[in-house]
Amino acid sequence: MTLPDNPEQERDRPEQENHRPTPPEAPGFADLAEGYASKAGLHRTDDGRIDVLKSAGGYQGIAESILPGLVFLVSFTVTAALTPSLIAALATAAVFTVVRLAQRRPLTQALAGVVGVGISAWLANSTGKAENFYLPGFLTNAAYIVAMVTSIAVRWPIAGLLFGFIRNEGLDWRQHPARVRAYQLGTWIIVGVLALRLVVQVPLYLMGPDGLAALATTRLIMGAPLYILGVWLAWLVTRPAPVPGTQPAKPSSSTD
Repeated sequence: MTLPDNPEQERDRPEQENHRPTPPEAPGFADLAEGYASKAGLHRTDDGRIDVLKSAGGYQGIAESILPGLVFLVSFTVTAALTPSLIAALATAAVFTVVRLAQRRPLTQALAGVVGVGISAWLANSTGKAENFYLPGFLTNAAYIVAMVTSIAVRWPIAGLLFGFIRNEGLDWRQHPARVRAYQLGTWIIVGVLALRLVVQVPLYLMGPDGLAALATTRLIMGAPLYILGVWLAWLVTRPAPVPGTQPAKPSSSTD
């Protein structure tokens, strides 16, 4: 048997090995869930409830979604000139992007707004019909409805995928039929909001120039305000039932 060259070093080696730096722990499921919910545009308050205003983008996000359409409506109503009105709407969306750059905030929402307004402006300008400024919104709305109804049919309701993460349920809710039904109902509420937009606005769109003012007005009213109401109602109806004999949890100052 070969003896170690330095017995002192050999004796100290186990202790040194015990003090080797351990690799950082992988993020837990709750952390991944929180990140997913944030990327989906949903946020929660310090006491664990959904922050509906922040989920809608805050006051700035709501303004970004409303003002380009409002500027287009006012400009077209005053001037009856399509091209300048479209340029004004695009410029308004671009201003929000510049503001976010100055604030060093994420540009995702502002850039999406610019792209959306750009597509709407191109479509209206290429067809010469001002009402086509709102056509892409109908198509997007319809796509969301199809996606949400499909998620309900396959028992992966989108409300569960989003709200479950905020509530730290992860995907455990899928093991409980009552929770699946609750999240299906919550998803139906959001579907109802989207469908209501189409029911009200598509007939106004089909009226052509005569329905443009009413169409633009209903788009503003049924945009962010109605979305906030729908998400809030969906959150309420999907609350887990309290366990009998337990006290309601006190609000916590942490974000967990």
